[in-house]
Amino acid sequence: MTTLMKKTNGNVPATTFSGLVDTLFRNNLDRLFDDNFWGFSGLDRSVSVPVNIKDTGTALEIHLIAPGLQRDDFNVNLSGDLLTVSFEQSDNRNTQDTAEGWLRKEYKTQSFSRTFTLDDSVELNKVAAKYSDGILCITLPKKEDAQKLSRNIEIS
Repeated sequence: MTTLMKKTNGNVPATTFSGLVDTLFRNNLDRLFDDNFWGFSGLDRSVSVPVNIKDTGTALEIHLIAPGLQRDDFNVNLSGDLLTVSFEQSDNRNTQDTAEGWLRKEYKTQSFSRTFTLDDSVELNKVAAKYSDGILCITLPKKEDAQKLSRNIEIS
């Protein structure tokens, strides 16, 4: 009976077919969890977090999606006209932590930072943030004179 084998140089069998399938499956599975598919790249694990920005007329709202985090995980800082939103989670990767019963832990370090330049239409002392259902919403109230007036224009 013939066994399917991968050959490294055309002459010497490298592995059995089942071993080859296991290796390919394992490599592709590892790549799925390690590559840029999840928004991470390399060892940095710096995440680019998408945002939506909404103009309500009286305020601008920045909606930042960040599921699985806690309210206290965020740092929202206003320095002059720069609004910075950041998060950092420490690396909890430890292959042998038998004192707690862990055999392998592969939590990755995650961090992000987004900076927005605010113009002079924002009421800086009234900026507020709220985290709910995996979305951080930062409200930037507009100054009275910056709020757009809305009216119908009659056509003659």
